Amino acid sequence: MTKYDYIILGAGASGLMLAYRISQDAFFDGKSVLIIDKIKDKGNDRTWCFWENGDGEWDGLLTKTWAKIFFGSDNYSKEIDISPYNYKMIRSNDFYKSLWESINVNKNITFLKDEVDSFTALKYGVQVITKKGSYIGAKLFNSIPDSEVYETQKEYPVLQQHFVGWFVKTKEDMFDDSLATFMDFTVEQNGNTRFMYVLPTDKKTALFEYTLFSKDLLQLTDYETSIKEYLSQKGISNFEVIEKEKGSIPMTSFKFNQLNSKHVLNIGTAGGWTKASTGYTFRNTSKKTKELVSFLKQGNDLSKFYKKSKFWFYDLIFLDVLDHHNNEGAALFSSMFKKANIKTIFKFLNEESTWSEDLKIILSVPPKRFIQAFFKRLF
Repeated sequence: MTKYDYIILGAGASGLMLAYRISQDAFFDGKSVLIIDKIKDKGNDRTWCFWENGDGEWDGLLTKTWAKIFFGSDNYSKEIDISPYNYKMIRSNDFYKSLWESINVNKNITFLKDEVDSFTALKYGVQVITKKGSYIGAKLFNSIPDSEVYETQKEYPVLQQHFVGWFVKTKEDMFDDSLATFMDFTVEQNGNTRFMYVLPTDKKTALFEYTLFSKDLLQLTDYETSIKEYLSQKGISNFEVIEKEKGSIPMTSFKFNQLNSKHVLNIGTAGGWTKASTGYTFRNTSKKTKELVSFLKQGNDLSKFYKKSKFWFYDLIFLDVLDHHNNEGAALFSSMFKKANIKTIFKFLNEESTWSEDLKIILSVPPKRFIQAFFKRLF
């Protein structure tokens, strides 16, 4: 049985990004890496967006960028210039293709098309059992989430960022492609936190995504009916749906680090790398994989990679509020965007803000619910 230095389970964003960073660093030239996934060519199964100040590592793969965003609600609506930030969009097919081209050059990295059944930590490594065989690795990086682990616990709330998106193409110029609709809460809330997300890639093409932060998923027809109604309200009737996407991203402050061990590290959504209060994952994964490669050059115990921060507690309190008062999400976000500077909001959500900037965000939201949630967690 071949023993690998590193085994990566899953070739999605986090697994592939880690393999890519390893492939680009001469330190790992002598290390053997095995990537296991049942699908290698995943195509456009994801659309990732993030905000970034200035030029970035992935700019060569961008589908579109926006310097302005729109925030809408019944209480506050505004077009916002986000400079020096840009809102950036990457389609997954471009991302996967580019990274695989770099990874495939490295003879020490092997891809196995297989389905993982289980993995077990051993004294000196990890054993992975798949449908086709068994593999041994010194270190394992798992990006395949086990939802039962966090959905069955009761200590931390678990919401979902769930959505259905339509890529719509019109015959006439209908869209302002210099403006991304970040959140439009003017859709019916129906007791939840619901908004429309619109990303125009040109004047005739845009992604319309109906998104909820809530516990329960809807029927597919509910999402699609809401998209149709929104398009009608915007006067868009003559269009073609050229592509569809859907997803559900867990939003929870569950302590995923408890699942790690000396030889096993959970990464991506499986490792809690998704920003719990927003569902954004891509930029955090980019930062974490870079940090992880540096860690691997110095450390041997993967359980020590995780570092708890103040933002974990902020997210926990926010999710406690949304969990118990899911109908108030629109009011919470509206208050924040109305009272706080957009640059401060972006720094806060990127987990790069100072204590004084944190305070500005805290003071921008209605205090009652957050004070209640804060003291419940303390006592």
